[in-house]
Amino acid sequence: MSLVDHDPEHRLWLLRSPESSYAFRLDADDRPRHVHWGPPLTLAQATQVAARRNPADSSFDEPGDERQELPAEGGAFFGVSALAVRYEDGTSALEWRYDGFALEDDTLVVRLRDRHYPLEVSLHYRVRGAVVERWTTLRNTGDSEFSLLRTDSAAWTLPRRDGARLSRTSGAWSAEYGVLREPLPVGETTLTSRRGTSSHQVNPWVMLDAGDATETAGEVWSTALAWSGSWRITVERTHTGRVTWTGGFGHEHVGWRLQPGETWETPVFAGLYAADGFGGASRRWHAYVRELVQPHPGELRPIVYNSWEATGWDVDERTETELAAAAAELGAELFVMDDGWFGARTGDTAGLGDWTPNEQRFPRGLRPLADAVHAHGMQFGLWVEPEMVNPDSDLYRAHPDWVLHMANRERTTLRNQLVLNFARPDVADWAHKWLDRLVGDHGIDYLKWDMNRAFTEAGWPGEDAGRVWVDHIRAVYRILDRLRADHPNLRIQGCAGGGGRTDLGILARTDEIWASDNTDAADRISIQHGYGQIYPAGTMSAWVTDSPNPATHREAPLSFRFHVAMAGVLGLGGDLPRWSAEELAEAASLVALYKEIRPVVQHGALYRLADPAVSALTAVQYVLGDSVVVFFWRRPTEFARPFTPPRLQGLEPAGRYRDQDGVVHDGAVLMSHGLAVDFPGSGYASTVVRLTRAG
Repeated sequence: MSLVDHDPEHRLWLLRSPESSYAFRLDADDRPRHVHWGPPLTLAQATQVAARRNPADSSFDEPGDERQELPAEGGAFFGVSALAVRYEDGTSALEWRYDGFALEDDTLVVRLRDRHYPLEVSLHYRVRGAVVERWTTLRNTGDSEFSLLRTDSAAWTLPRRDGARLSRTSGAWSAEYGVLREPLPVGETTLTSRRGTSSHQVNPWVMLDAGDATETAGEVWSTALAWSGSWRITVERTHTGRVTWTGGFGHEHVGWRLQPGETWETPVFAGLYAADGFGGASRRWHAYVRELVQPHPGELRPIVYNSWEATGWDVDERTETELAAAAAELGAELFVMDDGWFGARTGDTAGLGDWTPNEQRFPRGLRPLADAVHAHGMQFGLWVEPEMVNPDSDLYRAHPDWVLHMANRERTTLRNQLVLNFARPDVADWAHKWLDRLVGDHGIDYLKWDMNRAFTEAGWPGEDAGRVWVDHIRAVYRILDRLRADHPNLRIQGCAGGGGRTDLGILARTDEIWASDNTDAADRISIQHGYGQIYPAGTMSAWVTDSPNPATHREAPLSFRFHVAMAGVLGLGGDLPRWSAEELAEAASLVALYKEIRPVVQHGALYRLADPAVSALTAVQYVLGDSVVVFFWRRPTEFARPFTPPRLQGLEPAGRYRDQDGVVHDGAVLMSHGLAVDFPGSGYASTVVRLTRAG
């Protein structure tokens, strides 16, 4: 059954998902105009909405009430352009002629062409689950190039409401994904990354509501960009109360030249509507990522042990082999050796780019370590940072022109690194070859692909420098795709100094994300709360590390550290030889517990029961079929301070649920009064409750 309906008389299209619909039409000048995004409508009902008019009262405003689907300069349009071009004669305004539509597999494609100049534009719409995916392609059909100043993927329109609120994230390295919900001001609000990555500072998604939505109720419209480089989303609220936003790759002052015969395709900008609050929006995004974005949606992610916090740079065959044995004793399923195994890499100043095992540390190469890890029944993984190079490296000395740089400008080093220019085919080919050889020759099951530095001097002398911002990321995608195709059993973790490259684009090519370099469990509660606004728990890698924490020096009980990490993809990262026998026994028991509840956590529906920004007692709940898992975490607070038990969600009111102690609870009681938990003292405390529907 087609998810797209068409009314040729009114030149209107209606896209339907199970719980919403999206409609747009062509006006008399062939401009695509937004009609509806929200609760389900029939085609006839959408036509009624399209017939409504609210003309402006003066010539200083854009006439009419419908916003454009891809707003561009031209006519009486004064808002934010999603598409901006400049032809060779200086003309920048666009005038469209409708050139038909097609249903290509499951995608609606509406074709337009400029009435005078050689530009063809196709608007793409595809319904997948609860999500409408949108993107744009542009084609130069002439014999001379012209400039693309802004090429966003799509623009979105909020229905008229009495208020407007914008939800987004704000953060930094080791403090990613802080959730902000703020009234949307009149004017233009731009969220952007100019760093060459989706960034720690703000993630490429937005949520809009009328200011009345809560975690459990109210209408929410949200969009997320599938792009791992620089990006920009601009939200506009007019003086008349209209709210629109447009987004895509690139940022201001970065443009491209479209060559004759060339086609330019933007990344997907996906959107969904939810009528049941922010939690409902999140669960729909989680289902979309799990089922339709991730490369292996049915898999359970293994428990990793990563050696970085135990060894730092001091890695060698003996130490790593001993750590692997200790990790296997606890029940780890994947052993990953982090930085320091290659070239002259004894610190962060040298060796990056020389991807051969250090002969002093691994005189027999990596195969003996890989074999030892596999002998314990674990998979073997390595840390790599393919996009970077140290100036103090054999690679840079041989190819100083391979890095991003500009003529007559200094080359800025950050973390003693420069960025390799993957827009160059020879550099991208070199990277793929050594990665392919590394994986094949050493039996590598898993790569931690890191990226620890923003773009600077993002140029390529003699070439179109603007293309670097896009072509570099496209090359990363191609390399990841080729590696996965050539090595079907290879699994990959996305990392960029922690959560600096988290987005739908990278999640389509990796199996999990290292959400933050901050492993402090108390901080992780808020980090994981923000991560889960869009991305599911089954993609979020979280480690249990030492106490005091190596970065924050905060102390917390081992069980608390485990319970926080168990809310995602559990990993281990502590210095195991320093753990006491009692700690090792407790850790093994908690690893075994996680393996039992892992399907519910990684594949279940997530309910946030309390906001860590406002409550010292936080809880998250997962539901998969008849199984329920609830984590409770209490951070330090005043002694004997009373707490309101968080109420559970997503249960059957008439259902009865048995906990791990055999006590049976009524679903209606759990959802109206919650679970009573009793924590002693006033410090860090936590517990996990397992429920099974008993009838």
